[in-house]
Amino acid sequence: MSSLSLDAEALYAELLRGVRPLLAAETRLVGVVSGGRWLAERLRADLQLPGEVGAISSAMHRDDYARRGLAATEQTALPFEVNGADILLLDDVLHTGRTVRAVINELFDYGRPARVRLAVLVDRGERQLPIAADCAAARVALPQGTSLRLAQDEGGAFTFRIEKE
Repeated sequence: MSSLSLDAEALYAELLRGVRPLLAAETRLVGVVSGGRWLAERLRADLQLPGEVGAISSAMHRDDYARRGLAATEQTALPFEVNGADILLLDDVLHTGRTVRAVINELFDYGRPARVRLAVLVDRGERQLPIAADCAAARVALPQGTSLRLAQDEGGAFTFRIEKE
């Protein structure tokens, strides 16, 4: 699908501006594996935030686990105490809301945060669950049967892959 082009670097700059008001001194960044993790790591560096970034996987809590199985992806790693934490969850694309539901379930397996907010690079709409982002760099409508995935090159630059499913 070459008719639609999204500038992932420009959207990242917008996300960077958008998350600033959401951050407090105690806010911890947690990225959804893998695109959200890349965003969280780059935001931490660009905003010069202390501490490590957490990574969270949706694999164990997906409602389609029986069909998809356990993917060979990075697993959850939360290098801080989750109980009472102020967490900013980052993901590349918000679509149906099912991945966010799964990662919130995973997060609560590790403790009870004081607050969880969500920031995404792209909100595709078409929600199947009542989940909304606190910050979205862009809202984009894509044709049914199209997937949008964030990619990162060796230098750390972001691009999008738009593909037919």
